[in-house]
Parts: sequence; C-alpha cells; structure tokens
Amino acid sequence: MSDAVGAAPPAAAAPPSSLDGASFSPERLRQLYRALLLPRLIEEKALLLLRQGRLSKWFSGMGQEAIAVGVASALDAGDWILPMHRNLGVFTTRDVDLERLFRQLFGKDGGLTKGRDRTFHFGLLEKRIVGMISHLGAMLPVADGLALAARLKGEAQVAAAFTGDGATSEGDFHEAANLAAVWKLPVVFVIENNQYGLSTPVAEQYACRDLADRGAGYGMPGLVVDGNDLLAVHRAVSDAAQRARRGDGPTLLEFKTFRMRGHEEASGTAYVPRELFAEWAEKDPVLRFERLLSARGLLSAADRDALRAEMKPRIDSLVDQALAAPDPASTAAKELADVYAPSPVPPLPPSPEAVAAAREMRYVDAISDGLREAMRRNPRAVLMGQDIAEYGGVFKVTEGFVAEFGRDRVRNTPLIESGAIGAAFGLALDGFVPMVEMQFGDFITCGFNQIVNNLAKTHYRWEAAVPVVVRVPVGGGLGAGPFHSQNVEAWFTSVAGLKVVAPASPYDAKGLLTAAFVDGNPVLYLEHKLLYRSARGKVPPGYYSVPIGRARVAREGHDATVVSYGVGVGWGLEAAERLAAEGRDVEVVDLRSLSPWDQETVLSSARKTGRVLVVHEAPATGGFGGELAAVIGREAFEWLDAPVVRLGALDTPVPFSKPLEEVFSPRSRLLPALRELLAY
Repeated sequence: MSDAVGAAPPAAAAPPSSLDGASFSPERLRQLYRALLLPRLIEEKALLLLRQGRLSKWFSGMGQEAIAVGVASALDAGDWILPMHRNLGVFTTRDVDLERLFRQLFGKDGGLTKGRDRTFHFGLLEKRIVGMISHLGAMLPVADGLALAARLKGEAQVAAAFTGDGATSEGDFHEAANLAAVWKLPVVFVIENNQYGLSTPVAEQYACRDLADRGAGYGMPGLVVDGNDLLAVHRAVSDAAQRARRGDGPTLLEFKTFRMRGHEEASGTAYVPRELFAEWAEKDPVLRFERLLSARGLLSAADRDALRAEMKPRIDSLVDQALAAPDPASTAAKELADVYAPSPVPPLPPSPEAVAAAREMRYVDAISDGLREAMRRNPRAVLMGQDIAEYGGVFKVTEGFVAEFGRDRVRNTPLIESGAIGAAFGLALDGFVPMVEMQFGDFITCGFNQIVNNLAKTHYRWEAAVPVVVRVPVGGGLGAGPFHSQNVEAWFTSVAGLKVVAPASPYDAKGLLTAAFVDGNPVLYLEHKLLYRSARGKVPPGYYSVPIGRARVAREGHDATVVSYGVGVGWGLEAAERLAAEGRDVEVVDLRSLSPWDQETVLSSARKTGRVLVVHEAPATGGFGGELAAVIGREAFEWLDAPVVRLGALDTPVPFSKPLEEVFSPRSRLLPALRELLAY
C-alpha cells in the first residue's frame, strides 16, 4: 500500500484462479458463467442508455460482478442477503423478475417501490433480499437481527451483509460486527474493497493493511479474498456460511476488487490514475472465468458469442418495455394510506371483571405489567437493551423477566443504540416483535438514523411491516441534568411512519404499551421518569390495550381547555383543581398519542370551551405544542374567544440544580397563564 496521502494503493498482482473448477460439475460451471454474464450485459446496456440520455443515473458494479454473483450463488435460497447499490448480480442470481426490476431502476410504474425510492433501495422478503438505504453501514446491524431470528426459530439460515471499504469507518459497522461476535450470530460480513470511497482512496480511509485484520479485534475470523475470482468468492462464502451454520459465529470477508467506473456515472473517474484501469482490466472477473472455462474445454469463442446473442435480445426487449411504461401516478390519499402498515389487531378493552378487580399500581409497575402481558401473549416478542436481563434495567422495569421468559427473549446488548435498533429491524422483518429499551431517552440520538430512516420509511417504500417498539425514558424533574432529562418527542413527531405515544397514567402506561406490541408499526413509547414512582392509579389485571391515536378527556370542564401529554397532564389537573376553588371549570385533555394525534377530541373540547392552553415540559420553541396550536387556531378559529396559548420550558438545556430546573420548567407558570387566558 502506498504511504502517499491521496495516492491509490497499487493493485496487487492477481493470482490465478484459486480453484480450477474441478469440484464443480461442467453444468454448474456453465450456470455460474451465465449468472456472471447476465449482470455484465445489463451493465453494458445501462451504460449505452446513459450515453443516449435515456437513463439519468447509474451506480455501476462493472468489474465487481464476481462478488455479488459469488455470494448469492454460494448461499442457500433461504439465506438472507443485504446488498448495496453495485450488487445487481445479487438480484439477477436470486431470479428477481427482470421486468419489474428494470421498471424499478428506471423509476417507472410497476417497479418495486411504486416510484417511492430509487435503484436498489428496496427489499423482497420472498427472495430473502433486504435492500439498502443511502446511509452506508446502516444495514449491517439489520443482518444481525435477521441472523438472530434464524437462531431463535432454530433454523440454519445465514445473513450476508454487503458493505464497501468506505462504510467500514461508520459506527454501524463496529456495532454490528461486535454484536454479531458477542452473540455468535450466523452473519457473513462482505466487504467490497474497490479501493475508493467515492473519490477518497483507501489510504485516506484506514491505516491498517487489510480490513480483514479487524476481524481479530471482534473475535471472528477475517479473510482477504480475490474479489475478481468467482470461484474464490464462492468458496470463501461457502466456508463462512458452513461455519455460521455450525454455530461458530460470524466471519469478516474482505474481497479485493476495483471500481472500473465512477461512484456514479456523473462523477467520473478523473481522480483515479489511468494505469490502474489497464491493470485491473486484465483481472476482469468475466474474462477470468471465461479463460477458466476455455481451459477446461467448456467454453469456446463461438459458445461465448452464442450465449451473448441469446441473452442480449431479451435484455433489450425488457428494457424497452420498462422505458415505455408510464411514470408512477398516485393521489395524496393513496400516498398517506401507505405510510403505516395496517394494524392487524383491534384495541381490546379490559373486561368488566378485570375493571372490577383493578388495583392501584405505580406507573413503573404498570409498564412492567404491560411488558409481561405482551411477552406472554406473543412468544415472538423479544426484549433488548443495556442491563435489562438479570439486572432488570436501570429503572427495574424488566426485573424478574429472565426467570420467566429466558435469556433468548430478554437480551442484554453491548453498550449500543444504533446497532440494537438495527437488529430489532431485522428481527421484525422475519416475524418477531422486538422491543429496544433506551437506557435514557437522551441516548436515542445515537440511534436516530435507524429510527427515522430505516424503521420509519420502510413500509412506505416497499411495504414491509416493521413492528418495533422503542421504550424511551424521558423528562426532567429529578435533578439529572442536561443529558438525562430531555424530552425528545419533537425530534420524531414530524417523521412520517413513526407512531409516538406518551402515557400520563398507569392505566394508559400499560394499555398503550400492549397496543404498541400489536400495532404492526414502529412505535416510540415515551415513559416519563418522574411518573415512575409518583403516579398511581387503578390498573386492571390481565391483558387489555388502549387505542393508539385516541385522546381522553381527563377532566370535564367548560371555561377553558388544557391540552397536554405525559407529565403535563398531571400539571393540568393540579391547576384545574386550584381554579375550581375559584369557581372556574377547566377541561383537561390527555393526548396519549402524539403521532397520530386525536384532532377530533381536541377540537371538540376547543369548540366547547372557546379557550385553549397547550403545555408540555419540552422547550416551547419548536415543541410539539406549536403543531397543536396551529391546528386548533385554524380549525376551531370561529369558536375561540382568545388566542391559543402555548407554554413550554425555557429555551435552554435542562439544568442540573433543582432550583434552576424549577426555573426551566413551565410547571410554575401554568396557573398564571391559565388565569390570564380566562381573563382575556
């Protein structure tokens, strides 16, 4: 490797094929050649379309086909593959319908995402393919979840996850590799080292000689493989898959190759020394395999030309059909309808007998009770998080769960957020309902990408349901300072595809949590830490659920309405009681759900009282209350007798000192603000 900054490493002399094909039948070798040739011919067609101006964008994998084809051909049909944007050969080798694939690649009607995402950003669960998002490295933890699902089902499936050399610098690479090694998951990590991350050579990406050397640091084998040798790829993946199926854990495979085109065609290759192209052209995987077959007497020049003449007309025809297809068409109603997966289970209220048998319970105990009921009801519910097993979590919500449900279903993770959420995504794709506990809600920032780009957008993009619950302890009032006291709802309520709930009472804490487990969508469950041991209320025994998206009137009134959620509901009830002594009757609406939120109940109350105050513990600027106030002000304008009032915390971080936190909090300002509203 060159030591010069900015210089590309010289390509090592390519060894001859590590296998002469003797272990493969002639028919199998011919099949592999056809599989290798198909993506190459499609690539050639795509480049022609680009030159003709009929295709706007293309991420070429020309010269790297042996890796995609070798991986896909070495694995069983039931194994998972998580490809990247240069891995056309995965899709063709898995026999994805080419007409639909071309329509997808050209952004036409009849593609695999209804025009909602581009190129290979989709999955096909029936083909055991889970496609990428643009945030590189993000799919690696998802492979961990798919592998864990196989383990929990007692199946011998493997998950192979692709990444480029550049994305090995991402945190998700580390978290995924470490988690897979710690849990000994059947994962094959496939690094396509094509020497450049867009324009940046690997000399500026990492300092080690080979990325495969990192495997030792995680406690897994790391192997460097000639990525342009189809049979070497096939053998390496077969060996790694066999190791994984034996229960010996993951393998890190680094396939050395070279990117013969630009990152995408518009970016060009001016930054690459010209001599490297000539050098690597001699190592072209298609040419090398043709030479091997020719040496075995299995492929003549006439055979080669005949096969191309057979395959190209079909490609041309399918491409022409795809290009002639109409652009996708839709309506606002159709687009909105596909943001969420249909919720398969209707709400189940408690029985009259259960209501009669309700006992007083703390908020934290109601959460624990709801978790137990969800786990008992669904054997595929799995809990993951830091310190949640024998220790029971930092707030003891899962105390005793290991004894009842076992360590397979109550799993300590390493100190990770993104990796755990990504793994939960993988579990969900294969039929499980995982829950990830954020130790503190503030730490959710470390898993932000997985939540807003993987969990939230998947159903809209390619119609896969993602039933993941993320429990998020939030809020202040405990003197915990800036990094253990934040309210995070405003970071997520504008993200289409997420559901966000924030219970205020023990009854709802249990019922909303059980509802989250059967909703079929990613649900952020915001549980306020101050309420854990201060809020008490009657909670029915057994299983019941509270409908997500439906508010409740916590106190009837006719003079004004307080709208809140979580800890703010209790503040509203306190203020209403104080004002009742002064002869004023204030209604309190508990939203319970923030996304979606119950406009009908809120607007009905606003029209009844004519005065509305929205309060939350989070800072006012940019807070969710702004959305509430805007809708109320627009939709209930004719019934309002005063402007809608918004009340939130100061626009500062949450201070540590109790006296300072009282200044920060809107709690002490609520009663004066209500009096001012009533006097307007």
